[in-house]
Amino acid sequence: MSDIRLEMVKKNFGATEVIKGIDLAIDPGEFVVLVGPSGCGKSTLLNLIAGLETITEGNIYIGGKRVNDTPPRDRNIAMVFQSYALYPTKTVRNNITFGMVSRGIPKADQDAAVAEISTLLQIERLLSRKPGQLSGGQRQRVAMGRALVRKPDVFLFDEPLSNLDAKLRIEMRTEIKKLHQRLGKTIVYVTHDQIEAMTLASRIAVMDNGHIRQFADPKTIYEDPVDLFVAGFMGSPPMNMMPGKIRTLGGQCVVSTGGPEDEPLDFLLPPALSERACGQEGRDVILGLRPEAIFAAGTELPGANRFIFERPISVVEPTGPDTMILFHHAGLDVVARVRPEDARPEGTLFMFEADMEKAKLFDAKTTLRI
Repeated sequence: MSDIRLEMVKKNFGATEVIKGIDLAIDPGEFVVLVGPSGCGKSTLLNLIAGLETITEGNIYIGGKRVNDTPPRDRNIAMVFQSYALYPTKTVRNNITFGMVSRGIPKADQDAAVAEISTLLQIERLLSRKPGQLSGGQRQRVAMGRALVRKPDVFLFDEPLSNLDAKLRIEMRTEIKKLHQRLGKTIVYVTHDQIEAMTLASRIAVMDNGHIRQFADPKTIYEDPVDLFVAGFMGSPPMNMMPGKIRTLGGQCVVSTGGPEDEPLDFLLPPALSERACGQEGRDVILGLRPEAIFAAGTELPGANRFIFERPISVVEPTGPDTMILFHHAGLDVVARVRPEDARPEGTLFMFEADMEKAKLFDAKTTLRI
């Protein structure tokens, strides 16, 4: 396994700058996920690491070796694509061994490698079939087998599960994680699905507009986002973002939210946030509360720094283990996560409780976390 290091990497397509000076250090054996919306540059960055695109500026190192001018075949990497890229006329066995045949690997070594990889991926019974006879999940396993047989230092995955149905995506996600645990190889994985990112990664690089906004472990990304973009992108449903102003009421620091359509809510800030925000009367801020931080009043264990308020329910969305209740406030639909038995019909006045210890505060102008 190898480390990967990017130093001020830039990529232009004509006059368009797609990657805008990225520094990134990936440790040997890490599972790093590049996540972000479509067009943010994540697949381009992966292609630069693979050598499928040439960088405009900067340096890329794999295993301590500068690879800017090294062709893909000499970087000791293997790539798994979204489209599988299997040869339709060849059997599974021949798809897996194709690269070995072209490199002149002895037949006995090929057979041993196929036996090892097919057992690892549980595709032994598929070796004589052709891609057209396989399901989407089976084809993806074969594509992974073709990559694994090369015994590379680094694996690159480009949205490998996006063509699969929801159930199969979950199953394959688990298989990829198990595979990483068994092999311990360095993996760089591209997805737009933040659930995939949270469940697979040892660290996540959240990308936007050719930049990395935050690079950290999943827990930090979710609980301590550096700005509004990261806070809003990571999480399903996303974090509630309520515009407001810092106020002092009765000697206490609050964020006053609301608009001309509804009664204001003065969210009392907990001590840690209060220390950073107080003394800035009238400052425009965004108060962030994830849906699980807003629940039915009195249904959770008592805690300090809780804020209780009442609002009419506008929408009820059952999801099975939880129910999402939406209410309108500050010009937005705010989402609360409640237990199904605590839900009430639309139009009902509902008593909500917010755990302000989980609140985040962002500057309205810079969008950075306060």
